[in-house]
Amino acid sequence: MIRVENLSRTFGKLEAVRNISFEVGEGEIFAFLGPNGAGKTTTIRMLTTLLAPTSGTVTLNGLDPAVHPHEARKHFGIVFQDPSLDQDLTAQENMEYHAVLYHVPRAVRRQRIEMLLKLFELWDRRNDLVKKFSGGMRRRLEIARGLLHTPKILFLDEPTLGLDPQSRNQMWTHIRRMNETERVTVFLTTHYMEEADRVAQRIAIIDHGKIVATGTSEELKARTQTSSLEDAFLALTGTSIRAESADPAAQMRTFARMWRR
Repeated sequence: MIRVENLSRTFGKLEAVRNISFEVGEGEIFAFLGPNGAGKTTTIRMLTTLLAPTSGTVTLNGLDPAVHPHEARKHFGIVFQDPSLDQDLTAQENMEYHAVLYHVPRAVRRQRIEMLLKLFELWDRRNDLVKKFSGGMRRRLEIARGLLHTPKILFLDEPTLGLDPQSRNQMWTHIRRMNETERVTVFLTTHYMEEADRVAQRIAIIDHGKIVATGTSEELKARTQTSSLEDAFLALTGTSIRAESADPAAQMRTFARMWRR
């Protein structure tokens, strides 16, 4: 569903991503992990049409997002780390706006919105302003919105950051259900190692712009002779503190502008 071959991106003399290759199968939950500044954000930007590669290729469900960006966007949904909902609209209105943006037919739209809001336990609050929602409710609404146009791929950038354990568990229950029932491929970034260990079928770890390891959690632990994914991650990437990555809110604003073109 996702194929990355010899992908690189430079900014002047800086090599943010260096000749990486990996594949994500249909219906797979795939975690893309790395320290701050390792190249995760740059990679996601190239996968989601926000940034053109310097070299190499990306295909999403058979489409090259650098060549066919508008068509490629129809095949994926994306939830960035920072909130992107209109807080002065209701949950229903946020969903309706997204449906219009993605040209979801009116008849399909109503049925799809009801199904997703019920699935994410928001139907009874559909007419409430988003500003009245808790953090967990807002995150669930963003994910429901990202699934509205029936994408084949869902990109989740730190989807559970700041959520309490109950909200995180509930959110993943809903995502897994969509993964199982609609075969949605999930591409996930997270700094919660136990979350990646629990939900991802395979994991890639990027550091200094290069993929340093790919495999299941058990394979990575065996390779590093460690007992936890966190220890395996530290063994592969070191323990030094890294600089913060690019602003996710700016990414979402850029994506919205590009989609409207």
